[in-house]
Amino acid sequence: MTALPGDTPGTVGTDTPQDTVSPPEAGAEGPEHAEAPEASDAPDAPDASDAPDPSDAPDAPDASEGGESSGTPADTDDDARGDAEAEAGADAAPAEAAPAAELSEAQAELAAQRELRERIEKRKAEKAGPIAAGTGLSGTAAELLAAVRAVESGEKAGTAFFDRPAAAPASRRPAPAAAQPPRTSAPEATARAATPEALDAVRAVLTEGGAPEALARPAVGALGEQAAELLRTDPWRLLAVPGVRPEQADGFARALLGADCGPDDGRRTAALIGWLLERAALQGHTAMDADAVRTALAERAVGDPEAAVRDAVEEGVALVFQEGDEPSADDGGAADGEAGDADVAREPVQVLLGLDRYALAEESLADGLARLVNACEKAADWAEAAASAPSPSAAELIRTAAAAGLVAHSGGEAARAEPAALIAAARGLGLRALGATHSEDGRRRLAAATGDPDTAVTLSGLLSGAQGPGRDEDGALALDLLVVLDAPQLDVEGAAVLVEALADGARLVLSGDPGVLGSAGAGRVFGDVLAARTCPQVVSRTPDPGPIGELVSGIGIGELNQVDAPGKEVVIVPVRDAGEAVHRTVQLVADSVPRAFSIPAEETQVITVGHGGAAGTRALNEALKQRLNPGPGRFGGFDPGDRVVHVPAPGRAVPGVVRSADAEGLHLDCGGVPVVVPQERVESSVRHGWALSAHQAAGMRWPAAVVVLPGDAAQGLSRPWVYTAFGRGERHLSVVHGVDQALPHAVAQVPAQERTTRLRPLLEALPTPGAAL
Repeated sequence: MTALPGDTPGTVGTDTPQDTVSPPEAGAEGPEHAEAPEASDAPDAPDASDAPDPSDAPDAPDASEGGESSGTPADTDDDARGDAEAEAGADAAPAEAAPAAELSEAQAELAAQRELRERIEKRKAEKAGPIAAGTGLSGTAAELLAAVRAVESGEKAGTAFFDRPAAAPASRRPAPAAAQPPRTSAPEATARAATPEALDAVRAVLTEGGAPEALARPAVGALGEQAAELLRTDPWRLLAVPGVRPEQADGFARALLGADCGPDDGRRTAALIGWLLERAALQGHTAMDADAVRTALAERAVGDPEAAVRDAVEEGVALVFQEGDEPSADDGGAADGEAGDADVAREPVQVLLGLDRYALAEESLADGLARLVNACEKAADWAEAAASAPSPSAAELIRTAAAAGLVAHSGGEAARAEPAALIAAARGLGLRALGATHSEDGRRRLAAATGDPDTAVTLSGLLSGAQGPGRDEDGALALDLLVVLDAPQLDVEGAAVLVEALADGARLVLSGDPGVLGSAGAGRVFGDVLAARTCPQVVSRTPDPGPIGELVSGIGIGELNQVDAPGKEVVIVPVRDAGEAVHRTVQLVADSVPRAFSIPAEETQVITVGHGGAAGTRALNEALKQRLNPGPGRFGGFDPGDRVVHVPAPGRAVPGVVRSADAEGLHLDCGGVPVVVPQERVESSVRHGWALSAHQAAGMRWPAAVVVLPGDAAQGLSRPWVYTAFGRGERHLSVVHGVDQALPHAVAQVPAQERTTRLRPLLEALPTPGAAL
């Protein structure tokens, strides 16, 4: 396929900073991305209100901000540029190292954090009582953690993950056999209830500070019932509300405090550091280089960024971590001018800052993966099952899983047949084997591959107890083998909860396509496991078939090739501008694709680069609704038959169709699962879904896909974005092309942007018995 001439890339609007807070755009919510449920992809660039979308990342430039680069959105907002991209540099010295020579690097680092974390926990306890492990989690992880805790007895202190030795994975805690997670028909959001009294008190404070009353409910959701008191004493706490920017919080603080506030106010610098780290998390990072934090603080008029960072660490706003080796006189390095061999062998020290919720998740996950590797019985004889496998790659995967407690399997769409064969083989041997997917669509495809609906579940359904075998007498999932498909969509918090739920001796196989966009949440679990060489890896040799498979395979290695498509499996539709792109997209979905391929409009998915702009998801959804399901929107903007995407928690996007509405809420059909969205949650968690971003579409496929590339989308394109978007169609792909040479340039020269995480070094530092962890 060759790139066809398109229009000249246009410009996107910019947001003008305000001294007082502007209300987030309708539906703005949640800690992830531009608007509340454009979700499931990585954080979307903030729109005009700059409210993060609760579940996807900047696919591309939105109406007000820059877009994303390959799975890890790069925020290009002028005020925030560099917040999460700068790497290298050193800052305040990390906590004192543990002296014991026998400790691993991971153990030494954890020991060094002990005293600091004790101070942090003491400070938090004085304000809000004891904090149990996992209370810092949010979104998918928080939702799933509730299910895990429901079947486990006792509470674990947050410091437990940091205090216990990493070399000896702890056995699971027993739980009452009678305790079982509740079975629900659909995932439910874990929103904090707001009492009328709390809302009234917050409205009064917001009004006094010149902020819109519309922020009252999200403020209570973010800060709790004491939101009014917290905001009055520390107005910069308003930055915890999704969509609020520093300049807006500054205006709010000036209105409340007058001359008593300034740029170096400790409350302001602490809130700014927390905001910067949250912004980095929206871009997929679990930590941020301390140098980048100081630079960003200086850009926001903080006079002494180094002191601000030090104070934030002492106050527990952030944790500090050291990556790399620090030279010392005992290392054989040069001293007093003498050259030493170690001078060229030492790596520079990098100091990272992170939020405790992600530190907790990464430490827990590394420990849990080590437990699985070390506790697994590796002498299983599955030779006969491997001999009868449907392909050489499937046979290799079966043999590898027989000899390892943790396996990484990579491949494209056709390679999903290999984990399906593994599941079938394990069940044939009498083992409790199951496959878990990112979406209901993935579950359906896995069930078709295994031929048994009982072998496939969604991850959320498995951990909530709504799907799968339930728990054993120790509170662990009643499984001997779990295969997780769509593994690149695993964020670190969700992965930590999943691994904690597996019993000692269980096998875990992480399977996915490394070329697709990464998770909506922070972390890059699959990539870090692959890079750390943590476990045996099986690379599929099964290519994706047909013209679409050939096209996508070329994109994966940086080549945008012309493919032979005699059945018009791949069609390029050149357009001159965004208006024509919208017109041709509607025409394709409503007329051309149904007529040429007998694929109805409801089975064709439109995918575009961003949510804002003249051809973003909002504009396309409006045009598609007018053509395919016109109506007055009598149910909070929706009509029966509308295609929607539901975001039950940040980082999760669930496609569905509106069925009805009543006093209980909006009734949806999400892949055959009935979902009721309460009235107060509709505006913030439901959006029209004829058009999605590539992050939202990851892990799902449709009979036909229409990928829209308007001229102003050029800066949001990357190889992983194109790879993901072009691979969503099973039988047909139409590309509405208006970016000219930006498309082949992105495929050839814009790879995935690295995320700053700590999981890989933690895995590499763990003891490795034999070839294991």
